[in-house]
Amino acid sequence: MSEEILINVTPPETRVAVIENGVLQELIIERVRQKGLVGNIYKGEVCRVLPGMQAAFVDIGLDKAAFLHLSDFNSQELKAGSDNIEHYLKEGQKIVVQVTKDPLGNKGARLTTDISIPSRYQVYMPYASNSGVSQRIECEEERVRLRACIENYVQKHNVPGGFIARTAAECVEEVILYSDMTFLHMLWESIQEKSKKAKVKTLIHEDLPLSIRTLRDLYKEGIEKVRVDSRETFLRLIEFAETFVPEMVSIIEHYSGERPVFDIYNVEDEISKALDRKVKLKSGGHLVFDQTESMTTVDVNTGGYVGGRNLEETIFKTNLEAAQTISRQLRLRNLGGIIIIDFIDMQSDDHKKQVLTALQRNLDKDHAKTKITEVSALGLVEMTRKRTRESLEHILCEPCSTCGGRGVLKTAESICLEIFREIIRVVRQYNVQQIMVLASEQVVEMLLDEEANMLAELETFLGVGIKIRAEAEYNQEHYDVVLL
Repeated sequence: MSEEILINVTPPETRVAVIENGVLQELIIERVRQKGLVGNIYKGEVCRVLPGMQAAFVDIGLDKAAFLHLSDFNSQELKAGSDNIEHYLKEGQKIVVQVTKDPLGNKGARLTTDISIPSRYQVYMPYASNSGVSQRIECEEERVRLRACIENYVQKHNVPGGFIARTAAECVEEVILYSDMTFLHMLWESIQEKSKKAKVKTLIHEDLPLSIRTLRDLYKEGIEKVRVDSRETFLRLIEFAETFVPEMVSIIEHYSGERPVFDIYNVEDEISKALDRKVKLKSGGHLVFDQTESMTTVDVNTGGYVGGRNLEETIFKTNLEAAQTISRQLRLRNLGGIIIIDFIDMQSDDHKKQVLTALQRNLDKDHAKTKITEVSALGLVEMTRKRTRESLEHILCEPCSTCGGRGVLKTAESICLEIFREIIRVVRQYNVQQIMVLASEQVVEMLLDEEANMLAELETFLGVGIKIRAEAEYNQEHYDVVLL
């Protein structure tokens, strides 16, 4: 499988596109005004303790107070063994915390006191009680080697906490791993010194910018090119790679072509498609994505696909294709939290198993942690995907000012009938001889055409004059009944 990473840099925004076999699989966007906070470490102040929720709100200097739950405390702080948060925190208390989830919608950032600092090959956890190895490293012999390497370093240098060997650490020489761990330990000591001197509600440590995090987190064997369209960013990437990822230096390329770098693989078109509810399948079927505050639902439909020897075979093939497309769309749209997939009902247990296997196999390529369940009695597959930042839709879009994010509008006929009811209410409440109705052009057109007879009957019945005026700025649901 060929893979490329495209990095598009402009002063207000950096965008990273992950391309696999010529197809956009993942898009990460970081804007200067909405820069991601995950990984940042702050010195905060407890502003409210919630015993009923075993949580607290912490002011770290953002617009909204951040949320810290007792389950996100590090093990050293929980030595008292109490499950009452009031034993650990009180209002006004100073505390060092790390952001684990960006603010999402109306919710503030999610925090932890269990600090973790990532590098190219390791993640250092100064408060952990043990070390570990990434589950993506499957070779048992390599897992044993990495664990021994970490344990030897921790014991020899008397380092507090533990390390987790990342996937990139597989087959890396011990001398390089030792150097990586030394860097992380020194960085943590520096953060501790800063936290002692820092003022409350201030940033102590900021994670790397997106372009450099791309090399640290997304690089793996098989990537052929990393193309970046900014000369300045290119030089920074080369400098970082020479120090931490020397094997990447040869594949980092400054793109200076006249066409925008994202046009190479039609990334802009794919981004536009990723904002649509409906996703077409090659077979003729389609998917419908609906993102709500509590969950995302995905509906699989056969559409115009009638191929195959029988209906069950048609459904099976559509669901198999849907499993692959859904996993890609979840990455591309960065959908997280609870996700409900409504596959087309299958009678064969073997078909259900194969569809689930296909879904899991494709989700294994995802950097975010996922978990799926068996097909339920209603034919639904429930899954979760770890969410740490806003979805693509929330980054690029805002709720429609006309429908308020509902996605639908009341019909012009419905508004006309509402206006008639409001006229009756106003006339009975006030002693008026004439009223004015202000409404959108579509509604006014219906009032003066299809509903003209009803309007005339209403004037006669109520004994009032009714004037109608179109307002260009009114949306279809907006109207006013004014007393004259």
